[in-house]
Amino acid sequence: MARPRRIVLVRHGESTGNVDDTVYEREPDHALGLTDRGRRQAEETGKHLREVFGRERVSVYVSPYRRTHETLRAFRLDPELIRVREEPRLREQDWGNWQDRDDVQLQKTYRDAYGHFFYRFAQGESGADVYDRVGGFLESLFRSFEAPDHPPNVLLVTHGLAMRLFCMRWFHWTVADFESLANPGNAEMRMLVLGDDGKYTLDRPFNRWREPEPYGITGDRVAER
Repeated sequence: MARPRRIVLVRHGESTGNVDDTVYEREPDHALGLTDRGRRQAEETGKHLREVFGRERVSVYVSPYRRTHETLRAFRLDPELIRVREEPRLREQDWGNWQDRDDVQLQKTYRDAYGHFFYRFAQGESGADVYDRVGGFLESLFRSFEAPDHPPNVLLVTHGLAMRLFCMRWFHWTVADFESLANPGNAEMRMLVLGDDGKYTLDRPFNRWREPEPYGITGDRVAER
């Protein structure tokens, strides 16, 4: 199995929806593009990615949303070194179709009280639903490692929630751990690095906004896979 040396996760740059949440009433979530600031953020992240990857090949998976595709283009990775696949399972959490701002704000209040992992938006998804599809993608990703010529790098261009849930699934974090973590900022990246012991470690943690509050002991706290 040709396990990659690095698995890099990047959140999209700032989108129009990040600066004006009324836009969801006029445009579909998947169609929202980057702001000028978001493109600059992505370009800066792209500089860092090009330094990390060098002349090595990269297997790229990108969410089907406009803002993630625009983020990937702003990275300016060498097209001769990357293999790009659109991956719908890495899309943003579904909050319904045309979104009423006041209704979404009310549902966010309910979600904060109920729990981000379990609360399901009306006509949309819960964090648990996203966990399931991200987990399905992860299994497909593992199967791809069986190819003897698999690139030494994997890049996922996705969304903040999907990044946290991918790491939750990979490192076997608990729901309480997940609930304590904040989303990364726009165009922020996290990198899973393969060590000499054959295990992956996260290059830096997600910020915590509170201490985990587990219901009970569930076994060893596994930090790497």
